[in-house]
Amino acid sequence: QVQLQESGGGSVQAGGSLRLSCAVSGVTITSAHMAWFRQAPGKEREGVARVNADGVSPIISTGVRDRFTISRDSAENTLYLQMTNLKPEDTAMYYCALKTTWAGGVWSGFDYWGQGTQVTVSS
Repeated sequence: QVQLQESGGGSVQAGGSLRLSCAVSGVTITSAHMAWFRQAPGKEREGVARVNADGVSPIISTGVRDRFTISRDSAENTLYLQMTNLKPEDTAMYYCALKTTWAGGVWSGFDYWGQGTQVTVSS
């Protein structure tokens, strides 16, 4: 059974940093395509960062490209999202997601989701 558990969210002031973690069980992350999404109140969910199973050429959303980094630790079977220079507009629930096939587009087709971790950035 595949399970994803996010952690690392919290409240920070603008300009601060956070690192989100997504611990994965039931599948090896190097055999899966994984991504971070976020959803702010009243807004649609959006893809933030993605890394494919081969770990090559991660995709970062244009709006956060200079501030967010996606990485993974295969030994820990954990996905990370390093967020720097946070802005109030980054406030959202952040989710990690996983799929084991190439089905769907860059930000679709994910079969497994975590419960989310809240990030709140104050000005």
